[in-house]
Amino acid sequence: MSLEQWEKKILESPGADQRVGEIENELRWAAGLTALRESAGLSQRDLAERIGVSQPRIAAIECSDNVTISVLQRYARGVDGRLEVSVVQDQQRTTLL
Repeated sequence: MSLEQWEKKILESPGADQRVGEIENELRWAAGLTALRESAGLSQRDLAERIGVSQPRIAAIECSDNVTISVLQRYARGVDGRLEVSVVQDQQRTTLL
């Protein structure tokens, strides 16, 4: 089976669209947090020292969408920012944080 055939088979399997969407969200998450850190001129090690965690923990935060709000608040403060959380329903935004 060629790579193209394998890819077509995988993408046609049930639930593939949902999984691809999840992967895209994970990549956006990682890219967004990494961009924030880099725009603050910080390495993972620098940020880890600022917020009192290990460098591997920063790597894990940047690669996981399963992070608590309190961890995100610390991350945001570490890059000299603040966290805002909103819920959007039918074009209406409610800011929670």
